[in-house]
Amino acid sequence: MSSPDREVRAARNGSARETTTPHGPAVRGRRPVVAVTGAARGVGALLTRRLAASEEIKHVVAIDERRGDVTEAQWHVLDVRDPAIAEKLRGADVVVHLALDLDLETDAAARTAYNVRGTQTVLTAAAAAGVHRVVLCTSAMVYGAHPDNDVPLAEDAELRATAEATGVGDLLEIERLARRAPRAHPGLNVTVLRPAVLVGGTDTALTRYFESPRLLVVAGSRPTWQFCHVEDLVSALEFAALEKAEGELAVGCDGWLEQEEVEELTGIRRMELPSAVALGAASRLHRLGLTPSPAGDLEYTMHPWVVSGHRLHDAGWRPGWTNEEVLAELLEEVAGRHTVAGRRLGRKDATAAGAAGATVALLGTAALVRRARKARRRL
Repeated sequence: MSSPDREVRAARNGSARETTTPHGPAVRGRRPVVAVTGAARGVGALLTRRLAASEEIKHVVAIDERRGDVTEAQWHVLDVRDPAIAEKLRGADVVVHLALDLDLETDAAARTAYNVRGTQTVLTAAAAAGVHRVVLCTSAMVYGAHPDNDVPLAEDAELRATAEATGVGDLLEIERLARRAPRAHPGLNVTVLRPAVLVGGTDTALTRYFESPRLLVVAGSRPTWQFCHVEDLVSALEFAALEKAEGELAVGCDGWLEQEEVEELTGIRRMELPSAVALGAASRLHRLGLTPSPAGDLEYTMHPWVVSGHRLHDAGWRPGWTNEEVLAELLEEVAGRHTVAGRRLGRKDATAAGAAGATVALLGTAALVRRARKARRRL
């Protein structure tokens, strides 16, 4: 992306930041102290830097298990599951909780223990410290990918996801904690952001779908694609931290792309497979430990789960990226990564079947599994 393009995009995001609502701190004439968990990495590091540079923020408290490089923030090094975090949050007006582990390679039980316990501790500690708002970040995946989904989904649509896709069970539990927290802690406001397919230095089952030499399309499915660039997510998180929008907020590019548009823009051809073959092979690969990407991830490449994002729009926020621009950025990021049945499967890399998208690896490995089972039966 050229620097003029980035400057235009920054200006567009900046104009969104100038918009306020009657709930905003600018109306009340005070600048908030904002604490960020997971502040040394990923989205948390980007948000910490952005908040520290904002004239609308009085002070940033940064919390992580290691110290980051934003010197303007006040750093506390600790695990978010440590109850001592309550003391570190004292004096903060808002907490943005981004200390989540959604790594495909993390043990599922350990991941859940960290994500759920960490969120529980942060919500309880924030209430004890007198914080009045907590901002959480899950994913639009919590709506579930279903053939009968509205396109787009309203933000108050039922959360119909299951725990069968990577990390989605954790996100659903975080959503339940978010809804219970205001009842358990009167006076505590909880805002939840749900980004679409996140792109920009990210590595997920859905971004790995585009590392395949062929895009797997399940016969009879209706894929739709909506992306969210991390810059837009950070902008929306700042918007929520400044109390310019609240509630359950979907974040993503305006509109969506049909599968045919994605294929035309990427230049990657499809390989179409029957549902039973694709889902069955993906399930066996995961069960045998050849890939950490479960069959449930495939549902998100089959059925629509795009969202409207009207609540943020109504509050004055706009995305700085389009779906086409984010897809182009994603293709640049994955260039040179190949998800065929070679060395990556040999290293148990999820890329070879991430989101069941590497069709050559998927079919080749499924055939090997069948031959191995026949050989065992002959013994």
